Amino acid sequence: MSAPGYLAASIPPRMAMAGSAVAIPILAVQQMNDVGIGGALVAVSLGPSVLAAPLAGAALDRARRPALLVAASGVLTALAFAATAFLGQLPLPLVFACLAVAGAASPFYMGGLSSFVADVIPDGRRAFAFDALSYNVSAVAGPAFVAIMAVVLPAPAALAVLSATAAAGAVSVAVIGLKPHSAPRVSPWEAVAAGLHRIFSHRPLAVVTAASTLTQFGQGGLAIAAVALSIERIGSPSDGALVVTSFAVGSLLGALCETVRPSRARPHAVMMAGFLATGLLTVGAAADIGTAWTVVAIGLSGVFTASTAAAMLFLRNHLSPPHLRSQIFTVGAGFRASASAGGAALAASATGFGGALSLVVVGAVWVVSAALMAAYPRGVQAEA
Repeated sequence: MSAPGYLAASIPPRMAMAGSAVAIPILAVQQMNDVGIGGALVAVSLGPSVLAAPLAGAALDRARRPALLVAASGVLTALAFAATAFLGQLPLPLVFACLAVAGAASPFYMGGLSSFVADVIPDGRRAFAFDALSYNVSAVAGPAFVAIMAVVLPAPAALAVLSATAAAGAVSVAVIGLKPHSAPRVSPWEAVAAGLHRIFSHRPLAVVTAASTLTQFGQGGLAIAAVALSIERIGSPSDGALVVTSFAVGSLLGALCETVRPSRARPHAVMMAGFLATGLLTVGAAADIGTAWTVVAIGLSGVFTASTAAAMLFLRNHLSPPHLRSQIFTVGAGFRASASAGGAALAASATGFGGALSLVVVGAVWVVSAALMAAYPRGVQAEA
């Protein structure tokens, strides 16, 4: 499978999931006049992923044809979004159940699919640069696509298109070859226990997992902090969207640069330097010297997230035994997703302290993540 083939398989379901976080609240307001229900539906579409991740990873590690499992997860996501498009017509508990299934299926095409990219793109550094690009394109394109559609079409149409997008990804995955990991035939529970033991007891992997998870508390809180800062400075949340967009654009540009010329520095050093740069720029963006400075500083901070993501994925692959690789990838992705949700919740509860302070705290989280990487053992190398 070529890099374009991998992007064609990985972007659609990830983009559909990212877009749903915007489309579902809009749908809830249009169909039920209740944004609270929209928030609850988004939460149930994300929450099961961290619980399902270990079993999803163990299943992928044991599968003789893992592409079929990833494709099936895309189909389940497509069906769930298609059902959600009928919110207000279908019983609400049924819609909740459908989205919970989608959340449980998401580890297959999030972290799970990432665990195979090094097998199909020869250059390991470039392989994970493309995977980071996949995540960045999905995170930007999904919400942007929904925002554009919301101007001209009702929200049910956006959910229908997201459903079709996830289905297209399932078709792409089904026709590509994923090399099986050939895990030993132990019980699923033994496999899960072995994977979790590896994550928490293997020091290099534990450091990478802890530091990369902590960054997501900061990234999850960025949007809330940006809106709070905008209200504090100009009395309106409008500049908050501009700040968040600049971060997304910076991340996307960084990912594109990384695929063209992947970093050849030591991966753990890339993570440490990138986390520190993102953190310091985010703290600096809180300075009250104009909106332009805040937008530029946050945009530059986003540039460094691509190289750190690629390095993190490369190290996760390097430090994972082949028979536990998918499980370690899915669990790591689940931790990060949960941390992002937790960061958003914490930032929302702390907005009373002011937008500038919230943004400083968000940046400080990245700085602490960089400090955590100092615990990475010096004698452990991971060269491509």
